[in-house]
Amino acid sequence: MAELLKPRAAAVGVRAAIVSPASTPDAAKVERGMEALRHLGFLPMQAPHMLTRGPLYFAGTAEQRLLDLHAAFADDTIRVVFATRGGYGSNYLLEGLDMDVIAEHPKPLFGYSDLTAVQVTLLDTLNLPSFHGPMVSPDFGREDGVHLPSLLAALAGEPYKVGKAEGLRLLRSGIDVQPVRGILYGGCLSILVAMLGTAFEPQTEGKLLFLEDVSTKPFQIDRMLWQLKQSEKLDGVKGIIFGEMLDCTSPGARPELLDEVILSALEDFEGPIVIGLRSGHVSRANVTLTMGVDAELNATLDPELRLLEPAVAR
Repeated sequence: MAELLKPRAAAVGVRAAIVSPASTPDAAKVERGMEALRHLGFLPMQAPHMLTRGPLYFAGTAEQRLLDLHAAFADDTIRVVFATRGGYGSNYLLEGLDMDVIAEHPKPLFGYSDLTAVQVTLLDTLNLPSFHGPMVSPDFGREDGVHLPSLLAALAGEPYKVGKAEGLRLLRSGIDVQPVRGILYGGCLSILVAMLGTAFEPQTEGKLLFLEDVSTKPFQIDRMLWQLKQSEKLDGVKGIIFGEMLDCTSPGARPELLDEVILSALEDFEGPIVIGLRSGHVSRANVTLTMGVDAELNATLDPELRLLEPAVAR
């Protein structure tokens, strides 16, 4: 794999651009999130179209959202870029991404959910690591919304690990009981599946695959895993890490149904499978995962995911 395009390490005290590449956020929630960033020592800078309403549910036209995103990358006084929220609409930015501007001014781009489309595309095209982690409105904007140890370690380029304390639990060990290593990759399951068959199709082969979603019924998870498998996107995958899968239930169904569905859908998958890692759509303490770096999964009864490589240049 080509060398990672690593942005400079950052710490609290740096200027952070706040952008809305997808849907319009709630202004009050964004202000609460920006205040939390200020309290941590960041200097949040509001993008011009951060609160734009429309067309439809978008935070401005695709052109306006691209202007904000490109400006955030091009400004060398900005060290970090945070999305306000996901929602829907990042897919309309993919064809217009100015790869030259972004490659010349690499920055950590924090987001999840709909932002997976942009993050995966930048990782696959430029080898720019993605920071699957807290956003301004849903996470910084509420108490205990952010897992600070992983956020600060990711920005500083320090190795870190997550495990039971961050929700991780074993679903099934792989054929080989030894820890498995690979490039950490993935994001929101429904977005990854939506990208199949497009020019921006995710490149999953040989990866440690992280998949998460929210408010998706078990049969829908089953269908998307079937689609990944039929699209040969699980071929060569070293191991699969599922997120917390918040509210991925069916009314009246047994609590363990989702686990059973995943194990059934992945019956032929030979690698280890773990679940519960609180990154993305979570109930609390959103963990930052740096996609694109070398990582190791130890799938025991006390499972652990180690981030072995910094995503930034120290």
